[in-house]
Amino acid sequence: MQQPAPQQTADDGDEVNLLEYWDIIVDSRKLVGAISALALAAGLAYAYLATPVYESNLLIQVEDSQTSAKSVLGEAASLFDVKTPATAEMEIIRSRMIVGRAVDKTLIHISARPKRLPVVGNWLSRRATELSNPMMFGWTTGTERIQVSEFEVTPSLEDTPFTLIVLGGGKYELRNEDLAKPLQGVVGESLKAQVFGAPFALTVAELEGKPGAVFELQRSSRQETVERLQDRLKLSEKGRQSGVIDVSLQDNNQARLALVLNTIGEEYVRQNVDRKSAEAEKTLAFLDIQLPQFKKQLEQAEETYNKYRNKQGTVALDEEAKLALGQTVDLQSKLLEAQQKRRELISRFTPEHPTVKTLDAQIGGFNAQIAALNSRVKNLPLVQQDAFRLERDVKVNNELYQQLRNSALQLQLVREGKVGNVRLIDAAVVAEVPVRPKKSVVVAMALAIGVLGGILIALARAAFFRGVRSPQEIEAQTGLSVYSTIPLSSAQESMAALVAQKAPGRHILAETAPRDVAIEALRSLRTALQFAMLESTNNRVLITGGTPGVGKSFVSANFAAVMASAGKRVLLIDADIRKGHLNQYFGIAREGGLSELITGGVTKEQAIRRAVLPNLDVIPTGTLPPNPAELLVSSAFGSLIESLSADYDLVIIDSAPVLVAADTLSIANMAGALFLVARAGQTYVGDLHESARRLLHAGKAPTGVLFNALDLSQRHYGKYGYKYGTYNYANYNYKYGSTN
Repeated sequence: MQQPAPQQTADDGDEVNLLEYWDIIVDSRKLVGAISALALAAGLAYAYLATPVYESNLLIQVEDSQTSAKSVLGEAASLFDVKTPATAEMEIIRSRMIVGRAVDKTLIHISARPKRLPVVGNWLSRRATELSNPMMFGWTTGTERIQVSEFEVTPSLEDTPFTLIVLGGGKYELRNEDLAKPLQGVVGESLKAQVFGAPFALTVAELEGKPGAVFELQRSSRQETVERLQDRLKLSEKGRQSGVIDVSLQDNNQARLALVLNTIGEEYVRQNVDRKSAEAEKTLAFLDIQLPQFKKQLEQAEETYNKYRNKQGTVALDEEAKLALGQTVDLQSKLLEAQQKRRELISRFTPEHPTVKTLDAQIGGFNAQIAALNSRVKNLPLVQQDAFRLERDVKVNNELYQQLRNSALQLQLVREGKVGNVRLIDAAVVAEVPVRPKKSVVVAMALAIGVLGGILIALARAAFFRGVRSPQEIEAQTGLSVYSTIPLSSAQESMAALVAQKAPGRHILAETAPRDVAIEALRSLRTALQFAMLESTNNRVLITGGTPGVGKSFVSANFAAVMASAGKRVLLIDADIRKGHLNQYFGIAREGGLSELITGGVTKEQAIRRAVLPNLDVIPTGTLPPNPAELLVSSAFGSLIESLSADYDLVIIDSAPVLVAADTLSIANMAGALFLVARAGQTYVGDLHESARRLLHAGKAPTGVLFNALDLSQRHYGKYGYKYGTYNYANYNYKYGSTN
């Protein structure tokens, strides 16, 4: 015999059936709903129990150095200022110099906090209005607080947790596994000791908590704290080239957040003022050297001019000469400014730098204009030329001297007044609304993830862990004919529960609900069986399954009742002498049944339970034997079956599952027809393949399949996909002696 080959259908291939996916989702709505509910609960718990994180910021304005110089120092003083880009200032704010000072002042490298009740402790403490009574392990949930103003430890103890226990009366005890013994201290006083040969110091400035409350202390490395704070700082310029820098930071402590940010801002402004004062000091030192020289030049020019006037008398310049004189003085002043500015820039830039080149071009232009004016002056009479030259020297030297003198006075004001070119526009304030977790976003995302996760799990389960879902799938993938599709009904489920509970009485669905859809399906099987038995050599029908729990006993009991109701004399034999429980369906005793009949312990008349239903006799399993396989392969069993078959129109044999016991393989050839029961959503295609293969090797091909427990409320009824199943012995626990 050959194993039936799978039939090919037009639906084979990789076509994606979206409607099928939708059906899977609808059928798995309870699973999707449960997973969504769990995800939503987790999201709500996180949204309300997670420690909130706050964000605050401060705004710093970096003023244009040129503008500042013109307004404060005058035109000449601007020669000694250099414009600083906002990007460079942002790096200064983030520098170790500024951040390190902020760490030292705020002591954020020292962590001191109450030991809270796990999970909900922080949430409760944020809503508390008074101190709480310490619980187990010193956990608290109230308004406990601690402030440490000093905590010095040896580097080997950095990042090591210490435990501080409130003793009452302003005293506390400090513990650590590295300490030889606990240390006791007093609030407000410095606790000093020697630990590992190095000085140890702790000063608790404030401590609020009831005796027994525990606080956790830890000092981190200053350098690591500075680096972490540098990484957490966010700096950006508000608008392009606006000169306004936004400095923001996030923290779970509102007060500490504002304190750290404002300290950073203050330290940055302070260093800027100090730097500007230092620059003013250097410039003043330069002017102190230059002013006497310029004053001497002015005095010499005035002396020469006065001598000329005493000798020649007053020389009146015409209008053209006066105009040329004013222009020359102005150009000379601009030329000197440009030359001084070039000397300042050339100390930092090469001559090829665009800024230096621009100044060189301006200086060249000033020289050209001065040369042109000098050419015009040469056309004047010699007396006016001499007067023009001497008066020009006096005015130029006087202009330059006064300019430098005013600059020196203004620079003294800068040095003494501590004025920089940056200012704090908006200080950081204590944030009131956390930036995360955003409750609405977290809850929405949790719900979305739950729904999506539930859908994916449902699809994955359907793809990898589901059994057959339709008779078409069985026929297409196994080549076996489905003789009957038996729907699942609520009455059937209730009756199965009674059987499982070993409730007394009969529990035959065909008797209590003869119009149930499952019984109607078995009636159609009765008709189909008549044609299947035409080619049979005997009147015996064997009903089995690939695995336990597929409902073969339900099918056997009710099909026997249906056949008996049609007037056939039917004998139902429970040959599953490992775990059979047909006796529970009919409310009869197990003992004195098939196993005793085979061994000769009872007679046929004693073993057969007559007329459990009209035209229906039953032989239960009997006492479950220790050697069931040996009994079924014995010649006594074969002779018994032949003898019983002669007395009835139909003999129905319920046997053990094929994949968990060899019993069915031993008796398969005794049956004229053999049906495999497959349960919807539970039996894999691979189970049916393997069962059919083993039966073929035993010499009996399955007549067909009975597709049991199809849930008509499910949407998988019509067009179906498939996924080959697998068979694994380890999946089943089918042992002798269990009657459940």
